[in-house]
This record gives sequence, structure tokens and C-alpha cells, in this order.
Amino acid sequence: MVVNVYYLVVYDVHKKRVAKVHKTLIGYLHWIQNSVFEGELTPATMQELQKKLQKLIHKETDSVIIFDLGENSYRLKKIIGVEKSPIEHFL
Repeated sequence: MVVNVYYLVVYDVHKKRVAKVHKTLIGYLHWIQNSVFEGELTPATMQELQKKLQKLIHKETDSVIIFDLGENSYRLKKIIGVEKSPIEHFL
């Protein structure tokens, strides 16, 4: 049985690569804020995404951080201020 894992991905890349990284991530996860994505993926799909990101970024200057929040551990999100991209737009 394949179990989805909840991920939070943040990135800080050179402006030349922002659009490509954003476009790649939006194909896999939900965009919630500038340079921040969240969502459930299988481990195999996350591995596929990581390979694509590694080809796009410059490891000496860019940064992509992937938080593995595990299975069913994401239960509550508190928003202070405006929610820039509600999940309803993704579903």
C-alpha cells in the first residue's frame, strides 16, 4: 500500500530560475504563498520532483527546503492575516 506523505516546500532561488521552479512545483503541490508550496505526494513522486528541482537550481547559490510532515500529521493550519491561495482554489 502506497501512503501519501504531507510536504511543505520552500525555495529561494535566483530570479532567473524563479519561474521555472515555481512552474515545476505547481505541477505537484499547492501554492500557498510566495516561494511556499504544500501538499501530499507519494514518496516516489517526491523523489521525481526532487530530481527535476536538482536539474533546475544552482546548488552553489540556490536553496530548496523540503519539510516531510509525515502521514496524517498535518491537521491544523492557522492563518494570521490574508490567506493568499486558499486550498479550495486547488481542489
